[in-house]
Amino acid sequence: MKIAIGNDHAAPGLKLKVIEHLVNQGFECIDLGCAEGEKCDYPVAARAVCERILSGEADLGILICGTGVGMSLAANKFKGIRAACCSECFSARLTREHNNANVLCFGARVVGEGTALDLVDTFVNTPFSEDERHKRRLALIKEIEEQN
Repeated sequence: MKIAIGNDHAAPGLKLKVIEHLVNQGFECIDLGCAEGEKCDYPVAARAVCERILSGEADLGILICGTGVGMSLAANKFKGIRAACCSECFSARLTREHNNANVLCFGARVVGEGTALDLVDTFVNTPFSEDERHKRRLALIKEIEEQN
């Protein structure tokens, strides 16, 4: 599985920890974020990650900013992206199981390294439930997306 990872200036260190953690588990990572000391607007990183997912170059995305909220707002502007801002594993698991989210967002100023790595593990290792009610709800979301 290939995971695109982006960050703004609030999270270069945490991004590197996440990449190291995923690579050690056998995942391939595409680093699309800024480095320590660089300034970066979160919509730029969100665009880079979302474009890789939509092109098929990446399977999933992870976006990290100060709170995760800005990244999720920007990412969800892309048709076909379902980004969720999570700060605990229950939501990270259910957003994959029920919403088939393809981007995890979280905040470096909100969660510590341990929680961040737990969120990542939960997100990348949880499959979408093929339950018909979840498929029906995703179809309704897609319909809204198509109409707007």
